[in-house]
Amino acid sequence: MATVHLRVGDLVWGKLGRYPPWPGKVVSPPKDLKKPRGKKCHFVKFFGTEDHAWIKVEQLKPYHPHKEEMIKINKGKRFQQAVDAVEDFLKKAKGKEQSSEGKLDSKAKKAPSKPLKILEEDDEDLSALRDPSEKPASSMEPISKRLKIIEEDSGSTSIQAADSTAINGSITPTDKRIGFLGLGLMGSGIVSNLLKMGHVVTVWNRTAEKCDLFIQEGARLGRTPAEVVSMCDVTFSCVSDPKAARDLVLGPSGVLQGIRPGKCYVEMSTVDPETITELSQVITSRGGRFLEAPVAGSQQLSNEGMLVILAAGDRSVYEDCSSCFQAMGKTSFFLGEAGNAARMMLILNMVQGSFMATIAEGLTLAQATGQSQQTLLDILCQGQMASTFVDQKCQNILQGNFKPDYYLKHIQKDLRLAISMGDTANHPTPMAAAANEVYKRAKALDQSDNDMSAVYRAYIH
Repeated sequence: MATVHLRVGDLVWGKLGRYPPWPGKVVSPPKDLKKPRGKKCHFVKFFGTEDHAWIKVEQLKPYHPHKEEMIKINKGKRFQQAVDAVEDFLKKAKGKEQSSEGKLDSKAKKAPSKPLKILEEDDEDLSALRDPSEKPASSMEPISKRLKIIEEDSGSTSIQAADSTAINGSITPTDKRIGFLGLGLMGSGIVSNLLKMGHVVTVWNRTAEKCDLFIQEGARLGRTPAEVVSMCDVTFSCVSDPKAARDLVLGPSGVLQGIRPGKCYVEMSTVDPETITELSQVITSRGGRFLEAPVAGSQQLSNEGMLVILAAGDRSVYEDCSSCFQAMGKTSFFLGEAGNAARMMLILNMVQGSFMATIAEGLTLAQATGQSQQTLLDILCQGQMASTFVDQKCQNILQGNFKPDYYLKHIQKDLRLAISMGDTANHPTPMAAAANEVYKRAKALDQSDNDMSAVYRAYIH
């Protein structure tokens, strides 16, 4: 296969994993990002997203020669928005070039024009890597610029397999008025995707300033949780823990004050089954309809619309939320009676939290015995344990970058709740109990608001 000769600033079509070819630009990788070894690749920033990745040269094609070909095979709305962003970028670049042309002296005119700056180096593609510190280009407007929205994929509310409707950009938004309470790491991405897919959304957050961005993008503002529920047909909430979930419903100007017969309330927070049972009972006692729908994923997956939704409770509410779940996730599961989704979510997070603690333990043991941590990661990424999760979390640790994608304090909370659930079922959870102690140590080292991968620091202090 002929080598693709590209330079920093070149526009390309890049193929990443199972996703269709996507327009992007070759950029310089961050200076502190370790270069993968092996196959040749370039570091690419994808348009219409906040995604950066090492892409193999055989998965790259120059933008202009292949434009018509790619447009024919990709018809989705999000894809077209990405292409529009490229064309807007080209127009702005051309305008700047023309405006500065008269100012160039003869020497400057001999130099190559922007955006071609320097030669890119070739490297191996182990996985998609992100530079959280890099600010998006000005063409990535509007909300995708400020919220790191990745416009590649979404999914279905059908049990088992993901649907193609969201991927093709053909979601038909419900005509029901949607409310959303809580704009944290998960909630922000969810609301952004609901708005993008055309839903009418009213938002509320305890810190009101967080609503401003969404108001600019077309959301409506609710002054209290009760007001949001009163204004909307279906209200979602996504908050940090059982206490916050209860306070939101039962507190002053809370959800319960806005519930009327037929109003739907969807609890997306990761809480214990007992909290779900309590909330379900109080909502239905007022004639409301209740569904729990906690989500498996992270901030990145929330932004990408690639969450996995676990639902239980009122099946008719689950069906009414079909377009919403398609906008925010790649698939969803209906698990029966209320409480089952909370149980399943705690089990999933117990496994994930314990695994993360083991990964951190392995990396520190490698260092203590004189082994290369990078080599350990390279081996893991070529074996049966290879996954995006392993690669991303290990990269966090190797780079010392613990910007939260899933708060450490929240995974420790989930471990604690899972252990308690095991106690209730008289079932042993020794691995979770051991991992929980490591996370508690990390919290004592002021790592609560860092990413869960910061559990690594519990082993080195």
